[in-house]
Amino acid sequence: MSAGRVLALLELLQARPGLTGPELADRLEVDVRTVRRYVAALEGLGVPVVAERGRYGGYRLLPGYKLPPLMLSGDEAVAVVLGLLAAERTGMHAAAPAVASARAKVERVLPAELRNRVAAVAGALGFTTAARDGTAPAADVLLGLGEAVRDRRRVRLAYRSWRGEESTRELDPYGLVFHSGRWYVTGHDHRRGAVRTFRLDRVARVAPTGAGFAAPEGFDPVAHVVAGLAEVPYRLEVEVLVHGPPVDVARRWPAWLGTVEAHPDGTLLRTRAEDADGMARALAGLAWRFTVLRPDEVRQAVARLAARLAEDAVGRGGGGPAPR
Repeated sequence: MSAGRVLALLELLQARPGLTGPELADRLEVDVRTVRRYVAALEGLGVPVVAERGRYGGYRLLPGYKLPPLMLSGDEAVAVVLGLLAAERTGMHAAAPAVASARAKVERVLPAELRNRVAAVAGALGFTTAARDGTAPAADVLLGLGEAVRDRRRVRLAYRSWRGEESTRELDPYGLVFHSGRWYVTGHDHRRGAVRTFRLDRVARVAPTGAGFAAPEGFDPVAHVVAGLAEVPYRLEVEVLVHGPPVDVARRWPAWLGTVEAHPDGTLLRTRAEDADGMARALAGLAWRFTVLRPDEVRQAVARLAARLAEDAVGRGGGGPAPR
């Protein structure tokens, strides 16, 4: 069930009391039966909805009922708005329009002075990291899987692979993970008989099966997803001897992109890449000298980058020295 549409129904009932089931269904882009389910969900949350029958009947809130006001302190308001901004920046949101509308609603109910101060912070805020577009899952999918993880209930997924192949999977979901702009669910896939990881933006539907499950004791969903991504095949398998301590190299190199291990001369870095030039730039950003052990394609890309940087240092990089 979509929490966003349930809240949209509540807003409609406040703004336009007396709308009929078909009218609400049309505005929410669902069927009348679903409207009745949303009404039941509101009643379950303690919101009294009255259904008036007859030709001119419709749905409305119980006369005299008012929603409690949203009361936020200054610290709480800043926390909420910055949290929404961070979600938008990192791609963590389930739907970009929802972030903007949520911010607008929060700001609308704040006192004028606090609203202006929070808006000033939001307008002045800069980020040192590039914005991630992210690949947002459907809110229904995210909420359904969250409930299934919490309640330890098996679900049936309608899934589309990266090749575009569609399948139905029964999954015991152990945990949700947000990583590098994408949402993942990991758990026991009954079709494969093994623990698998699925991208949420490729899940079309989630339906409970009624069966329960017990998660393995000590299972770490984050570690499993990161380790699984590290094993995804790339075009280039790269080995680099980094002349720096393993513990420090591990902090600078993403765990999902490769592994590090101690070496008599420093650290052996095993990683992957699709683009040799991109890998050369990433290695150049390390704080230590390094030697590319393989492949030749990356070694040559590093040599090209070093030559270009040397030319730039003395002002022979094409257009002459950079303007001061």
